[in-house]
Amino acid sequence: MKTFTLRPGDSLNELLCQIPADNREEIQIRLSCGIYREKTVIDRPYLHLIGEDAQNTVISYGDYANALMPDKSKRGTFRSYTVLLDAHHVTMENLTIENTAAPRRQVGQAIALYADGDWLHFKNCRFLGSQDTLFTGPLPPAPNQIGGFTGPKEFDVRKNGRQFYENCYICGDIDFIFGSATAYFRSCHIEAKNSLSPEELQDSGNRPPVCAYLTAASTPEGQRFGYVFDQCRITAKDCPPGSVYLGRPWRSWAKTVFLNCSMDESIHPAGFHDWNKPESHDTVFYGEYNCTGAGAATDRRASFVRALTAAEAASFTLETVFASLD
Repeated sequence: MKTFTLRPGDSLNELLCQIPADNREEIQIRLSCGIYREKTVIDRPYLHLIGEDAQNTVISYGDYANALMPDKSKRGTFRSYTVLLDAHHVTMENLTIENTAAPRRQVGQAIALYADGDWLHFKNCRFLGSQDTLFTGPLPPAPNQIGGFTGPKEFDVRKNGRQFYENCYICGDIDFIFGSATAYFRSCHIEAKNSLSPEELQDSGNRPPVCAYLTAASTPEGQRFGYVFDQCRITAKDCPPGSVYLGRPWRSWAKTVFLNCSMDESIHPAGFHDWNKPESHDTVFYGEYNCTGAGAATDRRASFVRALTAAEAASFTLETVFASLD
């Protein structure tokens, strides 16, 4: 196994260019503590990127959807990434990937990690952003509006892959975990940020404000599993009680379940939102099992949210979920 070491000031992109595109051997890339300010494309398979320390080994950039391109068009969501991971059999460990673009109201969507591939493993990583922090590709079959998918994977064949997030921290506000992948989150800390200004919070009056949506799955029709959160901690900062939804359907076959998770009081009593798509009530799969905390499942959950039985929850093991794609 080959091993490379990078230090701040070195270019990860330049190193990756030295690796054959059809690489078949495991390659380890060690990143020393520091900030790597680089818009990065990882398109080589069988890589293991290991940071020296998750808090202090940071890949950082600040592109955003509302930025103007040279032709005066907007950059758009899918060109805003800090890291594009477009490969199979890649592991990332002890790293932070952040998109520093702010404030959200002005910059719009700003992806930290765009992950599209099979057998992707993220261990002890941190993903920091606001709107659309983590995109778990592939893209849905077609955009809802012309130009909505402008970016590096717009015309590629859609291939669903397995993504495993283990002991990771993921932070954002609007739809900050979104996409079509079969993705399993185990022992992760998912933290929502308040997307509203003090004036908006005050103007909400008697209406409960909506500060954040954790997920926006676009699970394809016929795909057995979408997002599974197991033994995760769900919290929010600067969000009033009942102001955060666990998810809403970016596409109408969205699948998202929470198993054995703790949820603080920020979670809205309804749990999930239908994104004003009443027809999705018959097609989405939103479920919870054995969750605890002030925000856990209540008798006020939306009618389309399922309280899973022990037998149903047992079908959502990591092994079963990933084997569904064999």
